[in-house]
Amino acid sequence: MSVVPTIDISALRRDDDHAKAVVASALDHACREIGFFQITGHGIGEEVIDAMYRTSDRFFSQSDDEKQRVAQPNPDTVRGYSSIGQQSFSYSEDVHQPRDLHEKFDVGPVDVDRDDPYYSAENAGHHFLPNQWPGGVDGMEEAWTRYYRLMNELSRLLMEGFARGLGLAPDYFVDSIDKDISMLRAINYPHLTTPPQPGQMRAGAHTDYGSLTIVRQEVAPGGLEVFTVDGDWVPVPVIPGALVVNIGDLMAQWTNDRWISTRHRVRTPAPDAAGNTRRMSLVFFHQPNYDAMIECLPTCMDSGEQPRYRPISSGDHLTEKFSKTIALAP
Repeated sequence: MSVVPTIDISALRRDDDHAKAVVASALDHACREIGFFQITGHGIGEEVIDAMYRTSDRFFSQSDDEKQRVAQPNPDTVRGYSSIGQQSFSYSEDVHQPRDLHEKFDVGPVDVDRDDPYYSAENAGHHFLPNQWPGGVDGMEEAWTRYYRLMNELSRLLMEGFARGLGLAPDYFVDSIDKDISMLRAINYPHLTTPPQPGQMRAGAHTDYGSLTIVRQEVAPGGLEVFTVDGDWVPVPVIPGALVVNIGDLMAQWTNDRWISTRHRVRTPAPDAAGNTRRMSLVFFHQPNYDAMIECLPTCMDSGEQPRYRPISSGDHLTEKFSKTIALAP
């Protein structure tokens, strides 16, 4: 059996507080034990996922020159394309391994009121900058916008489940995530034609930064692995119809480390892997409002216990974490 449990969250969509409490308890247990779980009953249709894969595949199959037309303009602007080797996830832990073997495309919030000062660059910095959309990929903006909105709705449902599991009011997080700075990413792990460098990964060992991450992975060589409390790297199996969810550092800080932000990686294919080893993952990084203050939750500190972390805004927390992952040339 996998150390990563599978939880049917369909009860969170129903008007049954007892059933919701059962799901919330399972979420709490998973987040205390491993910080990873897979969800079924999430309500995301396969046609929505297929449209994401189809348009992402068309984009990554373009020439380098075409992809560079929507390249991220600088490391702080996470909008658009990043080529292989531009990012190294292990850098966020101050571990300098060879650069990661993946390319990616990112978009940020898709529903932004440009007339509201809250979203302006003057107040929000880079968190609500406009997205870049490539030409020549029909339907990409529509498919990604739809997927982003559904992932955001799912994240808010999970945050309600988290609140229940932590003994808080179901709407406890609502005011912290109604103007979130989440991000949607497609990661393409190309087929390897030469052996990787020693220690090189498709995505180096790291923890995620925000409240939660939702991943759609596919069956292909070189997959997602989590680092257990026993010190073992264990693969996360691909379960048909399920999505992988893990919490990030921000949620661990919010819970005073009651919940675990677990290290994970995407390994390279085994040397004897046959056929095409290309792999693609769809990743939604949920992040609270940039001005949401992250400090110990009232149910996560016993009498006489002290908070382990200083209060920090969600936006500053994200910026500090992300800035370390850029693999700059020596």
